[in-house]
Amino acid sequence: MKLSVPDYILSIKPYTPGKPLEELEREYGIVDSIKLASNENPLGPSPMAVKAIKNAIGKLNRYPDGSGHDFIQKISEHLGVSPKNVVLGNGSDEIIGMLACGLLQPGDEAILPHPSFLMYEITVRSAGATPVFVPLKLLSIDLQAIKNRITSRTRMVFLCNPNNPTGAVVYKKDFENFLKKIPPDVIVVVDEAYIEFVRDQNCAKSVEYLDNVRPLVTLRTFSKVYGLAGLRIGYGVMPDKIANLLNRIRLPFNTNSLAQAGACAALEDTVFFEKVITLIHQGLDFLYDSLDRLGVKYFPTQTNFILIDVCKDADEIYERMLRQGVIVRSMRSYGYPDYIRINAGLHEENVRFIKALEKSLK
Repeated sequence: MKLSVPDYILSIKPYTPGKPLEELEREYGIVDSIKLASNENPLGPSPMAVKAIKNAIGKLNRYPDGSGHDFIQKISEHLGVSPKNVVLGNGSDEIIGMLACGLLQPGDEAILPHPSFLMYEITVRSAGATPVFVPLKLLSIDLQAIKNRITSRTRMVFLCNPNNPTGAVVYKKDFENFLKKIPPDVIVVVDEAYIEFVRDQNCAKSVEYLDNVRPLVTLRTFSKVYGLAGLRIGYGVMPDKIANLLNRIRLPFNTNSLAQAGACAALEDTVFFEKVITLIHQGLDFLYDSLDRLGVKYFPTQTNFILIDVCKDADEIYERMLRQGVIVRSMRSYGYPDYIRINAGLHEENVRFIKALEKSLK
């Protein structure tokens, strides 16, 4: 078959997600494995979300609310923003794709911290635009270096706060100074997928800077703290002019009715939310202490995951741990061939990880 494909599409390296738990167990002949590779919520979804989803199942013969009215109203009340500033997405990934599709074109540039979430590069290239990579500084996003790379061709800047895979945050003062210094027509996209886990009170929260004048977009998701990764639902908060543009190209019924129902209920379940936060913070503290005991270098995080320097080939450590039924993420694809990343799990999972890591490093 002969296809006429633009070179900028052929330049894209496909995103490689972690394999499902069941597939890895079949492939390696293991049972009772634990997965700490995808930054998922170990407690699952909130009970209130599950109940709402079950109640919505009987209406699956009907199309979902294409406008996401109830969901957007909940987000509006939760964040104190106008519903006009909220755009519904099939995960925050879809919002990233809509931003690239609607606001980038061949010849444009978008600045990306490196390493960071791999989907930024994929969506920028899919629009024919050029990704401009700015290395991290001590595992943190270097805002000054990003500012220095802005040119007349720069249309967009992506920031992941806290950053994936390093867990470092952008601080309020630095973020405010950055916004003051960049051209007013450059769109700043801040991905806050892990913002709920942040303990540092000096971390910037971009939604607080929404003013309908500055082209600033905040992305958030229900995949992490709310435990709804399997339903794929997220949203963007942005000036209404950008929101109106994205809603022109947003697919009808882009989020299903179960996702909308579950997300609305999850926002109301504050008891479960606090339970998740407490579990993750206690889990991270346990992991810090255990890694200190083993003499293994790690990087303190403001997310639900932790980056670990195993001082060995990360793919090899991944394989060794996998054969013990512990699934971690090698960071080779992020440019860290000696690092692995894990999310904090249930206490028994964290204990099992430490035992498997200690055995794997021998």
